[in-house]
Amino acid sequence: MRSVWKEMKLSSVLLLLLGSAILAFGLYNIHSMSNVTEGGILGLTLLLEYWFGISPSVSGFILTVLCYLLGWKLLGKLFLVYSFISSIGFSVFYGIFEQFDPLFPDIATKPLLAAVVGAIFVGVSVGLCVRVGGAPTGDDALAMSLDRVLPLDIQWIYLISDLVVLLISLTYIPVSKIIYSLLTVILSGQIIGVMQKIPFRKKDKEDSYSFAVEPNRESWTAGDGDISQ
Repeated sequence: MRSVWKEMKLSSVLLLLLGSAILAFGLYNIHSMSNVTEGGILGLTLLLEYWFGISPSVSGFILTVLCYLLGWKLLGKLFLVYSFISSIGFSVFYGIFEQFDPLFPDIATKPLLAAVVGAIFVGVSVGLCVRVGGAPTGDDALAMSLDRVLPLDIQWIYLISDLVVLLISLTYIPVSKIIYSLLTVILSGQIIGVMQKIPFRKKDKEDSYSFAVEPNRESWTAGDGDISQ
């Protein structure tokens, strides 16, 4: 474990906290006010509650733990530490934002705007966290893990997993409500993918955390968040 602390970089931790703050801000001021939701684990927990009566507090915890365990198995201990930092950061920042009145209380009357703006907040925030090797939610841990083993870019993994959940959710949620969530997950997933391909600065692969856009997807090493070219 001591070697993990040596691998950690202050720049990575700061980016994780920044991403967590942006995510908390967006979810509190946009998503919670507009009822435009994401897919993934959140949608799956609601689905399990509706069909099987399983509380989201139980299913959400179990699913999140399983996703983080998978990430730890495939991505290593540094991933787990960074994910812990981003998760705690998200909770702290969300608690802080809750102490203030929402900045956009009427956003629910503009679902299209909420879907687009919400996607930007989620895409940029999660993109920053994933870029340096941390997963603020179980959804992100799952996407990062699958990105390691599947010949797909991470934005398509996000999209497919979210679409599956949203399509199943049509069994109890009206299409009129799902369509805005669909727009959000499509946009946020694509933004996350774009964030992984924006070069910060060139470094050796040993010092980078790469989602390897090359066909062989060979490089996945944890570092300060740069993607080597």
